[in-house]
Parts: sequence; C-alpha cells; structure tokens
Amino acid sequence: MKEIILIGCGGHCRSVIDVIEQEDKFKIAGLVDKSDSKIESIFGYPIIGNDQDLEHLVCQYKYALIAVGQVGSPKPRIDLFKMAKELGFVLPSIFSPRAYISRNATIGEGTVIMHDALVNANVRIGKNCIINSRALIEHDCEINNNCHISTNTTINGGVVIGEGSFIGSGSTTKENIIVDANSFIKAGSVVK
Repeated sequence: MKEIILIGCGGHCRSVIDVIEQEDKFKIAGLVDKSDSKIESIFGYPIIGNDQDLEHLVCQYKYALIAVGQVGSPKPRIDLFKMAKELGFVLPSIFSPRAYISRNATIGEGTVIMHDALVNANVRIGKNCIINSRALIEHDCEINNNCHISTNTTINGGVVIGEGSFIGSGSTTKENIIVDANSFIKAGSVVK
C-alpha cells in the first residue's frame, strides 16, 4: 500500500485520518505539524516533522495531503499546498467510501471528499478543496480551487463558487448563481 503523510494536525486532520483509513488506498506514514507543536501523535500516527522538514521528507515519501482545515482564511492551506507541490509531492484526491461521486464529475488534486457527501453529474471541483460531511453539490456546479464547502451545505445546480471561498455549515445556495472568490458565507445562510 502506498504511504502518505498528512500536513497539519488540527481537528480537520482527525477527520481526514478517518476517511483515509476507510478508503484503504493509502497507509498513513506520519504527520507534519508546526515547529512549536507539543503533539507527539494522533490516533497512533507519529509526528514525523514540521513544515521545515518537508524538503527532506519528500525524499522518503511521494504522497502528501494538506490536513489543515479552512476556517477564516484559505491562506494556510494554499501556502502549504503550493509548498508541497513545489517540493515535488504528489497530492492525491481522497474520497470517503461513504460519499457518492458521479462518474461524470471531475475532482482536482489534493481535494478531500468527506463522509456522506454527494457530488452529482457534471460537477467540477478544483484543487485543494474540502467537501465536508453531508455536503450536496448538485449538477453542473463549479467549485474552484481552495474552497471549503462545510458540513450539511447544499450547493444547488449550476452554481459557481469562486476560488478560496468558505461556505458555512447548513448553508443553501439558490441555483445558477456565482459566489465571488474569497467569499466567507456564514453558517445557516441562504445565498441568493
């Protein structure tokens, strides 16, 4: 089984670990955290270095995934994704076996689709996105790079979500709208 390292050790990392374990395509070799972290392991997976160690870790591990969540700003995820790519890591997309993803959808590298998410026909999801648990992405939507579609969110048909956007838990969009890049939509919102 291919080994992968996870970059980031917060709450989102714990959820990503669960998805990777259930998907059973990668073996988690270890975790990478900030240099001032006091964490030694999560769920038995050791901390094997910090962000500055990535240039050495790429010699040992081919695959990496950004496991930092995106609340407030997409910048930390974007910066880590760029760094990992520039160093030569391969960033696979990870799909929960409990998610439904249409065979006519396209998903960019480094994107994680969590438990019970639904991605319908002709959806295009960019790189380094989080499609969180129970999110519904309806037909013909476009989710651009570095977006976080939160838990139990409904993105109705034909919607375009601009790059770097955060759509809060329980939100619903009207169909065929454009959400500007770097938007922050509060939980429970109806976006018209």
